[in-house]
Amino acid sequence: MKAVLLVSHGSRSAASKRENLHLAEVLKARGGFPVVQCAFLEAESPSVPEGIEACVKQGASEIVILLNFLNSGNHVLKDIPALVEAAAKNHPGIKFCLTPPVGIHPGIADLFLDLIAAAEKKAS
Repeated sequence: MKAVLLVSHGSRSAASKRENLHLAEVLKARGGFPVVQCAFLEAESPSVPEGIEACVKQGASEIVILLNFLNSGNHVLKDIPALVEAAAKNHPGIKFCLTPPVGIHPGIADLFLDLIAAAEKKAS
């Protein structure tokens, strides 16, 4: 069974956590994934290892690590891959794969143009 682990930075802002939880619900509903779990690197829980364990406990045989990060900083290039590598050693029967960060997706420019247009419309 495929699970998605939505990994975000984490924030002390309650609104930020609510937005991530809502995104996970939308992904689960629209993507048809049986498990979509949130995890955070800092300031929030569950942590990435805890999120992975939650997916495993729900029967995941494959976990897609969905990086909710804009660019390829140290978290994307080093921190998260190290956490996933450690989890893979603890769970050798589970397939792990990581998505690239959001910012390199070819549709990001269109998304940003939509955001600019919405901001301009709101301001006028």
